[in-house]
Amino acid sequence: MGIACRDLYVKRVNPRFRSRRFVKLFPDTAQVDYRDVYTRLLHPYRNILGLWQPDIGPYGGLLNVVVDGLFIIGWMYLPPHDPRVNDSMRCKPLFRIHLWEKNKAEVECMYGHKGSHKGDIQIVKKDEFSTKCNQTDFHRMSGGRQEEFRTWLAEEWGRTLEDIFHEHMQELILMKFIYTSQYDNCLTYRRIYLPPSSPEDLIPPGLFKGTYGSHGLEIVMLSFHGTHVKVTKITGDPNVPAGQLTLHIDMTRRVHLPDIEHLQNFDKLSRIVLEIHQQVQCDQQNQEHCHASTQHCLDSSQPACNGVQERQEQGVNAAGVDMQMDAEGADAGEPGAAGLPFVLPVGVMARNEVYPRTCRACFYGTGLIAGHGFTSPERTPGLFILFNEQCFGFIWLDLKSFSLYSRIEDSLKNAQAPFREAFELMLKNMQSWTS
Repeated sequence: MGIACRDLYVKRVNPRFRSRRFVKLFPDTAQVDYRDVYTRLLHPYRNILGLWQPDIGPYGGLLNVVVDGLFIIGWMYLPPHDPRVNDSMRCKPLFRIHLWEKNKAEVECMYGHKGSHKGDIQIVKKDEFSTKCNQTDFHRMSGGRQEEFRTWLAEEWGRTLEDIFHEHMQELILMKFIYTSQYDNCLTYRRIYLPPSSPEDLIPPGLFKGTYGSHGLEIVMLSFHGTHVKVTKITGDPNVPAGQLTLHIDMTRRVHLPDIEHLQNFDKLSRIVLEIHQQVQCDQQNQEHCHASTQHCLDSSQPACNGVQERQEQGVNAAGVDMQMDAEGADAGEPGAAGLPFVLPVGVMARNEVYPRTCRACFYGTGLIAGHGFTSPERTPGLFILFNEQCFGFIWLDLKSFSLYSRIEDSLKNAQAPFREAFELMLKNMQSWTS
């Protein structure tokens, strides 16, 4: 190609020649043959760079594989300890690949507390690869499973089991430890992408971390699809697993909140949202009738849900909700610089009480709830609160609880979809992975 291998390596990767993390393991980088680096390391493992979701049953995960100096490293991104949703993400290396003796690429497992050890990586296909640990005894601790559990609990939750008084929460934590530890870092990963953005988006799409009751903090992905917002789980739990659509927001149905005094009344807020929910169901029924026959389509202008339809003709329903959204309403408009005052209704449970007291806009949406094992999944109505570009919330009416979401600020490399259709296909496939 008319370019030196060393220059090609520098231009393609821009490495830190003396990576601070691993300089002791590979101190003499000046003597590296960059042809070997490219042909034996970068080229063979080029297809594993990027963003990945591990197949760990309902729990999922977020892995970013990057080039760091003369290493390829797989970093697992973990949410902060519950309920500190505004804290930074935690990262830990799961594996690394580097050139060792005889210029051969070596794979090392980084799982456990006894240092790096032998591992293996198999590239199944372009968008899927598997890792295997060849020395799982390095994962064991001298104190047995009890010590392993205590150590895992301190890392995962930042506390001891004695600090957790809720019995159901203890069961969920123990269940997750038993389930995830059996893999011993022998995992299959599937490629995922960050959502594409456009100038019309209400806020920049991306990854967020949010509160999910006794399940702790989970990672979600917010993406825009016309006038709808989809929030998909990247990590999950036994009730609603990773890959499922946790929130679905309709930006054409903006909710105008009552004043603070009335907003504190949960029944008042519930009536506002449920009235929109009823109208949505009526609209869906009318659309189904239109598809069934031309006659029904002609008659769809007649009130199918009289009580709500008559009020809709007034433009604003009895609960004070603007039901006839125009283009200005769809993009949430421009509220005052101070924002709209907001407070959680009395009786709504929140894992984190530190939430903004002003918001930009609120919209009707649905949240996915299910029984253990993802049984009887159901979309239930709720209120989506857009606080600012970095933070949003959702009130689950049926659960009478509040989830707070905070943007993940970490820079994730090689994570953009090649085209929008690839991202849409990924979202569709993600649901089938854990269904």
